[in-house]
Amino acid sequence: MIYQRIAQRQQVKILPQQIQLLNLFHLTSLELEHRIQQELEENPLLEIKSEENNSDPNGEPVQEFADWDEFSYDDIPDYKTEYANYFSNEQAPDKPLMQAPDFREQLKEQCHLILSSEEENSLAAYIIDSLNENGMLEQEPSAIAEDISFKFNKWIEPFQLEKILFTIQSLDPPGIGARNIRECLLLQLQRKNQNSPHIKSAVKIIKEHYEDLRSRQIDKIIHSLNLSEQEFRDALKLISLLQLKPVTFKTEDAAAKNYIIPDFIITAEDGKIEVALSKQRSALLCINHTWMHLVKNQCCQNDKAANQYLKSKLQAAEWFVSSLQQRETNMLRIMKAIVKWQYKFFKEGDKLLLKPMILKNIAKETGVDISTVSRITCNKYAETPFGNILLKDLFCEGLCTEQGEIVSSRVIQYELKEAVSKEDKKSPFTDHQLVAVLAKKGYKIARRTVAKYRELLNIPAAQMRALWA
Repeated sequence: MIYQRIAQRQQVKILPQQIQLLNLFHLTSLELEHRIQQELEENPLLEIKSEENNSDPNGEPVQEFADWDEFSYDDIPDYKTEYANYFSNEQAPDKPLMQAPDFREQLKEQCHLILSSEEENSLAAYIIDSLNENGMLEQEPSAIAEDISFKFNKWIEPFQLEKILFTIQSLDPPGIGARNIRECLLLQLQRKNQNSPHIKSAVKIIKEHYEDLRSRQIDKIIHSLNLSEQEFRDALKLISLLQLKPVTFKTEDAAAKNYIIPDFIITAEDGKIEVALSKQRSALLCINHTWMHLVKNQCCQNDKAANQYLKSKLQAAEWFVSSLQQRETNMLRIMKAIVKWQYKFFKEGDKLLLKPMILKNIAKETGVDISTVSRITCNKYAETPFGNILLKDLFCEGLCTEQGEIVSSRVIQYELKEAVSKEDKKSPFTDHQLVAVLAKKGYKIARRTVAKYRELLNIPAAQMRALWA
């Protein structure tokens, strides 16, 4: 049966260019550089503005006079001339590049010293390459055996990989190749002196009562293993010294790996706080005038495909430059609103001076959508006189005190940390007692809120803190 029906509904449609613009807001500095480089390679109409060079009236560059002494007694470091063969002058590093050794390569070298056959070494290399960044094996040997069998067209039994995995787990660092945290802890304990009673107790706790330890069933573990409170405390102290991950980066390696490039530069001069972008990328891009002239004059009328291609590239280039300008305009507007809201913090640098601020406040202040504020502040850093700060750390919720004053959650976390530091270590405060302590200072919060802030500050529960006393 054919019939007609009239219905009224609302529908929101987002253009593809709007979605790309929102994704452009979300990019960090390094990701944006990669995106710009990608656009330059794909779009012939886009180019980087060239710097004006000194030139004579005829248009030829003027070179300064340099005699033989300046070339013969050159004090340029050797590493700069060496890297000049691989980098352009703009991309040359300021200091020599350091190559950090990969733990996978070190493991493969150790395997070559232990395993004799080439087949075992190839299987060991495949398992080592399957380890994650922390040196843990997330796949089961049976799944890895299937992958190897399909890849090399040769059936591999799981017990063969189990044997090789056991060899890898005996290598350095201790705990390498573990499939979970429990196995990682046991592998580290096996490297220690097994005659020590503390080691034996720790092995039993991890092997037989790991889930009880995670759920803090202390009395159950002590009663089941027939341990004294002091013996359990010694074993727990030994377990706490173990690594949860076999591979951990050193401080300097982590700093080199997570090098921060700030998106904003905030300066304070004469009592005024100035906000600027670290680099305005839209000012560096332009559209090639030669190609644009060809498109506008329709020089490729005989070839409609080429003409259509150039028109689409011209529209894409104009949109990309306009989007970069819009991105930088919104970034400056939002950052200035944040600085205005958190003026005391940016003036003093004290986190306790942070005012309660949420995305909605900045969106209302700037007149943009909340999603735009979220994308622009995500993974963005600002360089300040007191160090680099993550913009997301400036947003915090607020609570009302008994006096009616609204304070940020950072202040309450600070008071909570102070209360725990001044407690009796042998009889620490429970979460209910911490609620009462904070209530005396004028902060009325629930017990679950105290537990939430305590976990954020990496403060153990009262029962665990008593064991460490």
